[in-house]
Amino acid sequence: MIVTTTAKPSQRALAQAERLAGELASPLRSRGNLTVNKLLTLTQDKRLLVVTEEEVRYYDGQAETPLYFHPSMAFVRVKRLRRGETDPLIQLSGCEAGDLIVDCTAGLASDSLVFSYAAGPSGKVSALESESVLCALVREGLAGYQTMLEDVNEAMRRIEMINVHHLVYLTGLPDKSVDIVYFDPMFRKPIHESSSMEPLRAVANMDALSLETIEQAKRVARKCVVLKEHQASEEFARLGFERRHVNTSKIAYGVIQL
Repeated sequence: MIVTTTAKPSQRALAQAERLAGELASPLRSRGNLTVNKLLTLTQDKRLLVVTEEEVRYYDGQAETPLYFHPSMAFVRVKRLRRGETDPLIQLSGCEAGDLIVDCTAGLASDSLVFSYAAGPSGKVSALESESVLCALVREGLAGYQTMLEDVNEAMRRIEMINVHHLVYLTGLPDKSVDIVYFDPMFRKPIHESSSMEPLRAVANMDALSLETIEQAKRVARKCVVLKEHQASEEFARLGFERRHVNTSKIAYGVIQL
């Protein structure tokens, strides 16, 4: 993978690119007049990270569009919470101010943002992502993305992105040390209509959850363990969750109350 910038980067963007190149053990290449497609031909694995003035973009040479951080529907959900409305995930998990949450499969951190807003400044969300490139991309996005709502910006900044496999992290936690443990793995049965997920598939961890992972989650959680999956998924039964369908959505949540 190559790390690069725009043709005329600011000192801030250049420093960010240098830092990411070091972190990801990837060469930093001056952009010059080279196009994204040309740079991709110069890499062995057809992967490219581009630091712009607004965001960090990931290209894998296969997806039609780059992957980058954006709060997307999470922003809509948080705005509903701001208006005093409910959110299915917050309602089912019983998340409240001051809660400690471990999001074991952070991805683009959409649910982490909703949890972070609901838990408030006295709470904490640890967002785990096993894939180093995805973790770095989302971490940079959470640190720099600006909305017009300062409390939403603050909720993004409070999320701690950690590059670690969830089983390793959970095994190292004491018993009953967090309130909620959450899983949103890549669905065993994908929802292909969700176009926003397509660029993520190339870089995300596609492994199924293990029974050992769920046992560790039950050990460390005080309130509950929550799983998000396709509403027709067999993972709920395999892993011991009570499936709860959400309206007419194709997704469902599974809950283990503790």
